[in-house]
Amino acid sequence: MRAPSSYHYLHKQLKSHTKVNGAARKGAHAVNGDWKADVVDRIRDEDVAELALLLAGIESPRGGEAECANAIYDWCVDAGFKTRRVGMFEDRFNVLAELPGSAGGQSLAFNAHMDTWMHRKDHLIFRDPNREVYHRGWREGDRLVGNPVGNDKGPMSAFLIAARAIGEAGVPLEGSLYLHIVVGEIGQEPVDEFQGPEYLSKDAGARYLLTHAPRPSYCICAEASAFKRGWVEAGKAYFRVTVYGGDALYVPFFERPYKRSEHPNAIVRALPLIDRIEEWALDYERENRYESAGGVVIPRVNIGAIRAGDPTMILQSPEVCHLYVDVRTVPGQRSEPIQQALTDLLAELGLEGSVEQFLNRSGHEARGIEPLVGALDEAHLRVFDEECGTADPPVCSMWRDHNIYNETGVPALTYGPTGVVTGDRFEMAVPDLGQAARVYALTALGVCGIAMG
Repeated sequence: MRAPSSYHYLHKQLKSHTKVNGAARKGAHAVNGDWKADVVDRIRDEDVAELALLLAGIESPRGGEAECANAIYDWCVDAGFKTRRVGMFEDRFNVLAELPGSAGGQSLAFNAHMDTWMHRKDHLIFRDPNREVYHRGWREGDRLVGNPVGNDKGPMSAFLIAARAIGEAGVPLEGSLYLHIVVGEIGQEPVDEFQGPEYLSKDAGARYLLTHAPRPSYCICAEASAFKRGWVEAGKAYFRVTVYGGDALYVPFFERPYKRSEHPNAIVRALPLIDRIEEWALDYERENRYESAGGVVIPRVNIGAIRAGDPTMILQSPEVCHLYVDVRTVPGQRSEPIQQALTDLLAELGLEGSVEQFLNRSGHEARGIEPLVGALDEAHLRVFDEECGTADPPVCSMWRDHNIYNETGVPALTYGPTGVVTGDRFEMAVPDLGQAARVYALTALGVCGIAMG
């Protein structure tokens, strides 16, 4: 069945979902003071699945999160959280919800992003950017299918339901529990003529929220991690590598053959550089591998875009060809040597050109993370009856928002359910989402603490 897409209908459904499944159980307090058991008993797999599908029914591509943000804001208000909008822009705002603590204990934030990876305008990235699996979610048996579920509305729904269960149970928290639902986690960045609010990512999301809200003691970035935790993450440096050709030449005046280095067309001159960057990338990734207790970072390299010429004016050779190169970095790494290495490749091939860096977001490893790791490991053990492992290298080699928390002095890690969130298949199991909610709830109780008497 196709998920509804109207915001007003969805808000009505979200509100009904909260009232029926929340208020019906509200008021029952822990038996014999076992708050943790009471909270866990209130978490139902189906509640997490229903909320995830409702949110996945609202398209929220990067730069277009407003409708989803409004629905999440209303759900949090209806759930009884202290809730407000925190945004750099009126139509791209983060949602901050809180269960206040009472005695000044340690606080915990859960972070998830509402923006989704694919955009319907991505015709130069995907063969068919309008595929339904990119933009909505649906159920197939005990699995929820669709990119929005796995990245990131499934894990988001897990901690929303976990927090609601804590609130319903009336647990007297010592420290506050914060819910950070943010825009701009997907890594688009302004460059060339692509400027303005629509193209901002991290600066409008978690970073802006942390600047305009209470700073939590710890944070969990809720994303797919196969129920493993990691607290180190790659940074990224973006470069525009420019190759110049000869003078623009009208096609009838071409006189082949040309030496590659003397070809008038900048695109043709750039071809050897593409191969050379691929060779350099292999050495770069091997030489800069970063290993720590929080995970392994393998800093990958990718030529993500090429721009040259004008498709309406292909009757002449372009004088300019730009390669846009994404180079991942490790904690503590400087970007200037990378820029010099790319510049050296131009010289090695005898190419006229330049290298310009247009993004520098550092990678970070959490410091002082041990109390959060301890609480998470204890919660994971209680739910799964096995030790929690360390996240796999790809999880620690991408960008997730816990980088921003660690950069700003908030020890943070990533942890979430198993999920297929890449390629042509996107799915999460309903039981896994329920288990994630239980681990999140128990971790929150362990970090924030339960006020006694």
